[in-house]
Amino acid sequence: MEETKEEKDKKDVISWIALVLLVIGGLNWGLVGLIKLDLVKAIFGEMTTLSRIIYLLVGISAVYMVLMPPKMDKK
Repeated sequence: MEETKEEKDKKDVISWIALVLLVIGGLNWGLVGLIKLDLVKAIFGEMTTLSRIIYLLVGISAVYMVLMPPKMDKK
């Protein structure tokens, strides 16, 4: 069964969101390793509900990118 254009567009948006979250997570970990600065903690507080949600979204994005390789076409 072939995907509709709307389904493909939705999958592209989800893939881009996952990619952005992975970049944010990667930059945050880079800062932690380089200068011991956890930017998420600095902005949202140590293990607040919001910071935990951000960490969770980054983790879910990583799993998504592993299980569903993105097909981000150059348009």
